[in-house]
Amino acid sequence: MDNPRAFKREAREHVMSLIEFGIVGRGWRADFYLRIAKLLPHRFAVRAMLVRDEERGREIEQEWGVKTYRDMDSFVASGPLMFAVVSVPWEAMPDCTLELAERNIPVLTETPPASDIPGMIALYESLRKLKGRVQVAEQYLYQPLHAARIAFVNSGKLGDVSQVQVSAAHGYHGISLIRKMLGIQFENAVIQGQRFTSKIVQGPGRYGPPESEAIDDSVQDIATLRFGDKLALFDFTGDQYFSWIRRNRILVRGSHGEITDETYRYLKDFKTPISGQFRRVDTGHNGNLEGYYHQGITANDEWVYENPFVPGRLSDDEIAIATSLAKMADYVQGGPPCYALEDAMQDHYLSIMMLSAIESGEELTTATQPWAL
Repeated sequence: MDNPRAFKREAREHVMSLIEFGIVGRGWRADFYLRIAKLLPHRFAVRAMLVRDEERGREIEQEWGVKTYRDMDSFVASGPLMFAVVSVPWEAMPDCTLELAERNIPVLTETPPASDIPGMIALYESLRKLKGRVQVAEQYLYQPLHAARIAFVNSGKLGDVSQVQVSAAHGYHGISLIRKMLGIQFENAVIQGQRFTSKIVQGPGRYGPPESEAIDDSVQDIATLRFGDKLALFDFTGDQYFSWIRRNRILVRGSHGEITDETYRYLKDFKTPISGQFRRVDTGHNGNLEGYYHQGITANDEWVYENPFVPGRLSDDEIAIATSLAKMADYVQGGPPCYALEDAMQDHYLSIMMLSAIESGEELTTATQPWAL
């Protein structure tokens, strides 16, 4: 029997307006946006790309059928764009963001749009004067399992959350998950950290598995961030992104329950414990004829996450990036922020301070920054 839920979702997606945007840059991440637009042509369309190198531009036009331009003026004049995704090296991000803001083009940056604290302060002040509309494409919050955990935390079943341990992403990505699950806004933190190096068999990289066995150094950063009566533990090694033998770990502890990776436990009342696992629901398995796609995640008898892009065949990371695009379109049209510039800068500021604590071995205390006032 056909799935009425899937058909209802598909019909709802088809009546939504097409999100037409441009891309500045031609990095590894730009391919994600191009793939998403190709897989979901009724939802997204890349109308133009700014690619400085002419040969690379011609390659993109042949491979993806997207018109490319060599300078900002030509890119902006190419036609109406709802917003521009900026996917350029970090050192080029501030100037590129300002160029677009000065032309009144909303910006979705691939990373927090400045690499250091003085750069973030200067850019924030400039954008505030320009009234620039800038958001950041932080995808980890929207990956299905992370989104399910966040929704479960927000349901109140865990009670007052006082501790989060995150070993899932580096730098500001990991901090974004910590702040969201711990319920932290712009509170200051006391930070301690250390670094540990061990050996590991080399695993896959961005472009595939290794050609032969090799032993590499595995660099692990560990830090605690104490926000008053709330504690976060950051623990990550870059191997986790691709390694076949290093897995991610999440712990969220509250007064009435906890999440450990994909398992949850909580008290329905003081004498009634409830436990279970987040259950991933994908179609196309074992003779299912709905097509292959991720449908959502359940906890007991409730959906804690539903994929808004059914029946698109997207990976979890692509689902998350598509969610950022959709939320950015909503923001541009007067909706809530998707991942506000202030939040991105705060996450990056905390990650910079955390790295300083790790490298120096000193206990550091953060200070309130201009975007938090």
